[in-house]
Amino acid sequence: MAIGRLSMKVGKTGRAGPHAAYIAREGQYIRYLERGEKLEASEAGNLPAWAEHDPLIFWQAADAFERSNGTTYREMEIALPRELETKERIELAGSFVAQEIGERHAYQWAIHTPLAADGKEQPHVHLMFSERQVDGIERDPQQYFKRYNARHPEQGGARKGYGPHAGQTLSHSERTADLKELRGRWQDMANEHLQQLGYSVRIDMKSHTERHTGLEPEMKQLPSQWRGEGRENVLEFRQARAELVQAQAQVQQTVPDVPAQIISLEAERERRVRVQERAKQARIERMSSTELRAEIEHLRPPEVSKLVNSDPEVMAARQACESLSGHMKQAQITVEQSQQATAAWRMAHPLRAKAHDLGLVQSTFLIQQENIGEATWAKGHELFLQVNDARQHARFIENAAESRIRVAQMPMREHVGKLEQTWQQKIEQEQVQQRRELNLNQALSSLKTHARLREIKAHGYTDAGEKWRALPEKARSLINDYNRQPEKMRPQALERLREHLKQNPYAMEKLAQELELARGRGRSRSQGMGIGD
Repeated sequence: MAIGRLSMKVGKTGRAGPHAAYIAREGQYIRYLERGEKLEASEAGNLPAWAEHDPLIFWQAADAFERSNGTTYREMEIALPRELETKERIELAGSFVAQEIGERHAYQWAIHTPLAADGKEQPHVHLMFSERQVDGIERDPQQYFKRYNARHPEQGGARKGYGPHAGQTLSHSERTADLKELRGRWQDMANEHLQQLGYSVRIDMKSHTERHTGLEPEMKQLPSQWRGEGRENVLEFRQARAELVQAQAQVQQTVPDVPAQIISLEAERERRVRVQERAKQARIERMSSTELRAEIEHLRPPEVSKLVNSDPEVMAARQACESLSGHMKQAQITVEQSQQATAAWRMAHPLRAKAHDLGLVQSTFLIQQENIGEATWAKGHELFLQVNDARQHARFIENAAESRIRVAQMPMREHVGKLEQTWQQKIEQEQVQQRRELNLNQALSSLKTHARLREIKAHGYTDAGEKWRALPEKARSLINDYNRQPEKMRPQALERLREHLKQNPYAMEKLAQELELARGRGRSRSQGMGIGD
């Protein structure tokens, strides 16, 4: 089976120009070709008139005029079947670009062919394109990357949007579905080309899980992991995986129902996951808002910026940049010192300096200082270019680290977001419960007070008393039942009433309101009649 791989990446402001140079193997990136890598083909298209002669100008304009937090390009990196010849790979790449990009977006692509770990070719295509849509309106570089003006398109920038949901804000699952469909289209086109050209191999873009191989995806290997013993470890790991796949194929021939067993095991795993999720949910439901807040802070991932700053690759890139900057500053100091020494010597020897300038008598000192200055200036200029490259490389490493960290943190951040919603709900529920508890305590306290006054036949609490008659019938019944209890049993009776009212919030609220209203009515009648009994 041929290798099937397609990844989609996005580039932020400041990265388009350097990445275009990387794809075209220009500038500092020509070193890849010097090491033996092949640049099999490259092409650009749909560029505005001011960039038709040089795609790099277009991407540099994107870096300069796209908004600071905007996307300057998208890139598909696609593995090409090594079984194809160079011409056949170019035709396949061109067909896919025509299908996916067409005349809708400015683009640039190139096929790189380095050597893989097994010593064979590893062809792949980088397809870099702008999300800005080609609409036939001529715009200068600055206007091209402005915000789109729907009412007057000719006054704004080119509209942004790529794919079937161009311009829409998609969820993570929707973006995943779009990428899966894109990979499916690549699989269909690649396999169709392989079939038409008479090759028996095919690519399969489905994951190991979807193919029921039982294998875990291999982690991406960094360049540092291919140096020294790391290379041997990776090759040994891949050899072990190949042997495992072969063993599984033999087992499948011997035990035909292995897929059914795998499905059964997968179902059991899913059942255990569901049980664990229910247990976690039950634990969260038992927590108070304070306990849940502490749990959220414990689970909340660290700030992305802090992790980026402590990333080893980022630290190494920044250190390299600082080291080059230090060398460049030292060169500048040397040039300034040479200039100062020359000026001081000329002031001290004006006649000899004049003779030197007229070419009559050459000054060894001045010639020496001129040579020092020229050599140091040339070195400083070279260091200036290296510092710029190092800064761009450091930004690239930082952005890559940030993207990697954000993707890794995404599941936990989504989980924390859901917990925060639950926390807000718990706060509201606890506030409602506190209000109910307060109303319940007030109602029971008021009931006890009325019961005590009724028991001692206090003013207004006889059968004909205005205060007693102001109480609703239900409250009078509760009070009489409470007073008929022996003194020792009354706390238990009151507690039973409390539990009953807790289970019936509506009845509790109604009782509290009625007792409060009855107290007011009793006062009003007593004051109006001038008597209480």
